[in-house]
Amino acid sequence: MPRTLRLVILAFLESLATMLVEGAVFFYAHERLGFSNAENLWLALVFGAVYVIGATRSHGVCRAVGERRVLLAAAVGQVLVFVALAVRPTSGALFAGNVAMGLLFGLKWPVIESYFSAGYAPKAAAGAVGRFNVSWASALPVALALAGPLIAWRSWALFAAGAALATGNLYLIALLPARPEHLPADHPERLAPAQTRRLGHLLVAARWLMLAAYSTMWILRTLLPGRFSALAVPVSGATALSGLMDTARLLAFIVLGFWTAWHGRRGGLVRSMGLLSAGFLMALFGTNLPTVLAGELIFGWAAGEIYYAALYYAMVVQNASVEAGGGHEGLIGLGFALGPAAGLVGVAMKPLLGGELLGVLAVAGALLAVCFTQAARSLLRVGKPANPA
Repeated sequence: MPRTLRLVILAFLESLATMLVEGAVFFYAHERLGFSNAENLWLALVFGAVYVIGATRSHGVCRAVGERRVLLAAAVGQVLVFVALAVRPTSGALFAGNVAMGLLFGLKWPVIESYFSAGYAPKAAAGAVGRFNVSWASALPVALALAGPLIAWRSWALFAAGAALATGNLYLIALLPARPEHLPADHPERLAPAQTRRLGHLLVAARWLMLAAYSTMWILRTLLPGRFSALAVPVSGATALSGLMDTARLLAFIVLGFWTAWHGRRGGLVRSMGLLSAGFLMALFGTNLPTVLAGELIFGWAAGEIYYAALYYAMVVQNASVEAGGGHEGLIGLGFALGPAAGLVGVAMKPLLGGELLGVLAVAGALLAVCFTQAARSLLRVGKPANPA
């Protein structure tokens, strides 16, 4: 099996197994364990806090023991956690399992990103990042569509399915080389210093926006179960509808993979700020199902633009290292934690503002304002494009 195809299948299956549990656990907690919005936000917060640790330590662990060994260990750990949750799906076990998943998922994704992008010159790296994005993102709507019926069927079914998929991935990981091969420092297609500085400013802006996107995305993931329940949508269909956000993100990945005019330019990142805000408001405050779903689609597209830009610039500027992926995934994990933390503060402000969602909006709005301001500062330093990578 060709290396590229093997990586594509691996990323798809890893994402399918991961999202089946990570993305649907809030629906499971709401439906099976009666979790409130606040309890779901705490569940997300502990996951995100530990994810940051796994992602930022991934580079150092890989240097010590090798990338393939790290992936194998993370995959085995993932299987064991899923099996444990299938056997004992209690509230306490769910919190403990979420902590373990955060660490394992944070460790593995920077490594997979490095295998995808290593060895490519800057222009070719865009295609490699595109293949990675489409591979993992295409699994998300599938996972969420499967999750609802599994949650409704049996209390153990969601975790058992995740364990089965994760077990199958062990063979594909074992076929990988021990370490990904990176582009030599003296390669003629490595970026010139001026280009590196310019793309570095775009990378900083994209990372601030990715922090905004993942913080608000994780607020939506934790609160959408309650939103759909209030709109009388059963869990068997609600998980699939929550996947519209991921479908729109996948569409953005596909479009941006073919249309490369955005490389080295500011327009897409500027546009994404408005779309992200509008989509978040519609999904969180829509009074009917079409408005909520439209908000998901708008938000998902903006998040896709931001994610693609952040990962592409990281891999080009930092030569596809695990460290580059670790920084990228570390910010994602920080968003996983900051979003729910902001949501919890917002919930606590309910008596002050007269509504739980209004409190969430007030704190999330402040978070978005900080991220957008910092992103704008970096975008102003970019200047005019010259031979974008």
